[in-house]
Amino acid sequence: MFIDSHCHLSFPELQAKLPELRAAMAEAQVDRALCICTTLEEFPQVHALALAHDNFWCSVGVHPDNEGVQEPTLADLLERAALPRVVAIGETGLDYYRLNGRSVADMAWQRERFRVHIRAALATGLPLVIHTRSASEDTLAVLREEAARGRELGQGAVRGVFHCFTETMEVAMAALELGFHISFSGILTFRNAEALREVARAVPLERCLIETDSPYLAPMPHRGKTNQPAYVAHVAAQLAALKGESLETVASVTTANTEQLFGLPGRLTEPA
Repeated sequence: MFIDSHCHLSFPELQAKLPELRAAMAEAQVDRALCICTTLEEFPQVHALALAHDNFWCSVGVHPDNEGVQEPTLADLLERAALPRVVAIGETGLDYYRLNGRSVADMAWQRERFRVHIRAALATGLPLVIHTRSASEDTLAVLREEAARGRELGQGAVRGVFHCFTETMEVAMAALELGFHISFSGILTFRNAEALREVARAVPLERCLIETDSPYLAPMPHRGKTNQPAYVAHVAAQLAALKGESLETVASVTTANTEQLFGLPGRLTEPA
């Protein structure tokens, strides 16, 4: 019924409880999940999850916030993207929230890392999983520049999802214009998130995904707890209320959107 389009099940606090989490997913009718990679060092664990369970898939990428880790080359990403059950490039993007005394100019390394991921996505045809925080203007500018470069090289369009969306209406509209989807997380249920709920009302349901970003950002009524994929049903319920649609409609459309974006097969059997 539901797909959690973004979770971190390789993180220790979740991986240690995987059987329990999978049982909770089944009970909540969350039948599939995309396990997101944040470092190349972490990729073997993320990929192993996707290989071990027929309702998990994974991405490959290095989160913009991660420093002191292996810096990905284009070859690194292409090699891993060719492996079975890898369906996306990322999580990638820009994050200027914690500059730690640095200027935006000092974050050139982050922008270059982002460009490498975009080029990998264009080369493979896989979608990007975009993280942007306090950096939306540069995120959009780099995407536009690399999309133009890709067109000059005869590559396809850049595509993907702005995950765990928390930006403004203007950024959402710009992302949609670029052809991206918008993914909403448990933040949509938070009391102080009315501006985000306005964005969710405005984004066409056909361009919406739902996610948990587990183990972070548990939705109401679980706020403050460790998040898990089963809780994505609460995100769907909030989105349904905002759209004036049934929960079944939101489940069906967001599932179809996720399948189409990431090239996932339909759910035909019980999870192994």
